[in-house]
Amino acid sequence: MAVPQSCRISYKLNGAALDYTVYRTIHLGEFPIRAALVYAPLQQTFENELSDYIARNTRLTITDGASDLELEGEIVNYSLSPQAVTEDAYASRTRLTITVRVKYTDSKNDANSIDQTFSAYRDFDASQMLIDVQEQLCQEIAKELVELIFNATLGNW
Repeated sequence: MAVPQSCRISYKLNGAALDYTVYRTIHLGEFPIRAALVYAPLQQTFENELSDYIARNTRLTITDGASDLELEGEIVNYSLSPQAVTEDAYASRTRLTITVRVKYTDSKNDANSIDQTFSAYRDFDASQMLIDVQEQLCQEIAKELVELIFNATLGNW
């Protein structure tokens, strides 16, 4: 006599394989800026990108209260550093680096929870003023950080 086999339904969307019979909700906390150098719009840019990405790539409902999953953290670094130095000792490229500390809590399986730091950067020509490229660079970096965070949390199934 054949032994019946059980199966579990899960959905895979852009790297997320969630069991939607177990995980239905996620709470996204704020990501305040705790860096020494502050670009005020960065917090909103990052939080919007994170929320939009999760909404597009999962079937989770984003909640304000108790939930199955929680993502929170802080922007801990926003820094500029010289990169390629020319023969006359001037930097020809400048690097903007943003680092985010993330605490991901899985209320159904604590083994999936993480507390990790993620960094991403973009280089730009040192002849450009930061104020002229800052918004675009922050959007690009936020997008990359969100993908890294998603892959390490919701995509890590």
